[in-house]
Amino acid sequence: MRQLLVILILFSVLSCQNNDTEFLTFGNYRGELKVSDTQKLPFAFNVKDANTLEIYNADEVITVDEITYKNDSVYIKLPVFEGLLIAKIKDQTLNGRFVVEEKDREQAFTAYKSQTRFDNTAKAEKNITGEWETVFSPNTEADKYVAKGIFKQKENKVTGTFLTETGDYRYLEGVINGDQLQLSTFDGAHAFLFTGTVTDSTINGQFYSGNHWKEPFFAKRNANYQLASANNLTYLKDGYDTLAFSFPDADGKLVSLTDDRFKNKVVVVQIMGTWCPNCLDESKFYTQYYNANKDKDVQFVALAFEYAKTEAKAFSFINRLKDRLDITYPILLAQTGSTSKSEANQKLPMLNHVLSYPTSIFIDKTGKVRKIHTGFNGPATGEKYTEFKTEFNAFMAMLLAE
Repeated sequence: MRQLLVILILFSVLSCQNNDTEFLTFGNYRGELKVSDTQKLPFAFNVKDANTLEIYNADEVITVDEITYKNDSVYIKLPVFEGLLIAKIKDQTLNGRFVVEEKDREQAFTAYKSQTRFDNTAKAEKNITGEWETVFSPNTEADKYVAKGIFKQKENKVTGTFLTETGDYRYLEGVINGDQLQLSTFDGAHAFLFTGTVTDSTINGQFYSGNHWKEPFFAKRNANYQLASANNLTYLKDGYDTLAFSFPDADGKLVSLTDDRFKNKVVVVQIMGTWCPNCLDESKFYTQYYNANKDKDVQFVALAFEYAKTEAKAFSFINRLKDRLDITYPILLAQTGSTSKSEANQKLPMLNHVLSYPTSIFIDKTGKVRKIHTGFNGPATGEKYTEFKTEFNAFMAMLLAE
């Protein structure tokens, strides 16, 4: 009788706990991140089941499968990146925050059932399909940089991206209401919002990166505009013809280019970070290439520059990236506590500068650097991505044939 009573009490406690737990309900949601007192960054996601959802940015689909619950709250861990959405659930509405712990960053987050990312409130008066010569922070020399906008528009809906000399802003999606442009993307690392006023030939706007950075941009139509070649921005200083480094792998073993595994091989050295979405796109492509060409004289090695404050935390990010993407080439830890490019340059002093994450260094079978490619034009750039893949495959074939 006593044993039965204990069982009934336990069942009652568990039942109460289960009743107190709120779960995500299936369907389409609009998530919103607060980027300023007057602006919210919207993104679209669909809850497939209590433990899986998909985030959408134009053609990109991000599957999220690390979802846990505690009482009335849900914890949504974004894949690969550190970002975590924490929210209370009530009446199919989420209220909480987006947290990047190692960067000490936090944004207010809400979500509610909706079929749309942005509302269509007026007929589009302009069409921005085409290519745009763009300058960010045009009035500030220290922060000024150039970009190229490439967009497609159908009625109100706009997709596209901005290419810069250090990479692209990945999949942007939004609308034009009247003459007002709104574009956004959210992938767990990037939280970007672009707003602007459009004429037939110009866009005058603002760019928000989370709630920690805001800058103006100005764009004008220019179908002939080209950015500087990604192969000419970073180079070896005079007196150098090769690269040298020695950094630890996850087992604490120092790995160098002089190791036997790299001798008489074509080697691609990838300067990257696990926090970097362009690096993610590049790592996916390199993994596919490496897995398809393991029988050839080719090796890849990545040098990770991490903002994580400790080596243990940095390697946890590295191992998560390797597991998620099934990366089998080594990722070495080059730096912790900072992603400063000037500090990264100190680790690789033979380079004129480290301008971008990612940067790829191509080394031939004799150990000489043959090309350095700054940035990465990922799949969101369309034709530019196709051009990159064609150039990469041809160059690697030439090096392997030597």
